[in-house]
Amino acid sequence: MTTFEQNPLEPTAIPIGVEQTQIVQVSDFFKTPELVVEAASSHRYAYINPHYPGIRASVEAGLLAGLCEAVSDLVATHSGAEKRDWIGRAWYSIVTHPKERLTPIQRLPHFDGFDESQLAVMIYLNQTKHGGTGFYRHLSTGFERVTEARYPSYKTALETGVQKSGLPPAQYIEDGAPHFEKIFESDASFNSLILYPGTILHSGAINNQVELPADSKTGRLTINGFFRPAQ
Repeated sequence: MTTFEQNPLEPTAIPIGVEQTQIVQVSDFFKTPELVVEAASSHRYAYINPHYPGIRASVEAGLLAGLCEAVSDLVATHSGAEKRDWIGRAWYSIVTHPKERLTPIQRLPHFDGFDESQLAVMIYLNQTKHGGTGFYRHLSTGFERVTEARYPSYKTALETGVQKSGLPPAQYIEDGAPHFEKIFESDASFNSLILYPGTILHSGAINNQVELPADSKTGRLTINGFFRPAQ
């Protein structure tokens, strides 16, 4: 058995929100998740993305290859389309910023880009009191996903709302008020996975009352990645 060997996939698709976006959930993803956590602890972490409130390290090539194959299987299962190859990038990630350090953009739900073929994966490898991933609706537009066509009106409406009502306080997002509302929160069970479109508005469900140690064994360790069909 290898460190990153996966259990047979038993996915559940959940349509969320008014737009009925499909969120795919898988329990017990790795056969030996404790070994994956050990592998994560051997890496050197760094702040590599100004938008992510924590530290990251790239995953091993073998782990990435397994995630690409899993995404391929999950998409084929739930779309009914012919299986195809997927490519992507993935990191071990640990949220570490105290709420007081959050920038204005980190206090609002975000989307991962305009590429409507891109999917995001999150695997929860911690047993903290933090949550999974929250998904949101922008109240003034009703948008739950932000595409390139929607972005100009979304940007204008959000800026207008912030000018009128101000930014949320310096803390991790909870219900989304005053500009958003939460429409779903994923299960954060140890060794569970979710797959979702990168255009959907989302944010990590971080408990503002719980510490955020920069340690893979005691902190909010996840694997997160972005995947798209191979050309």
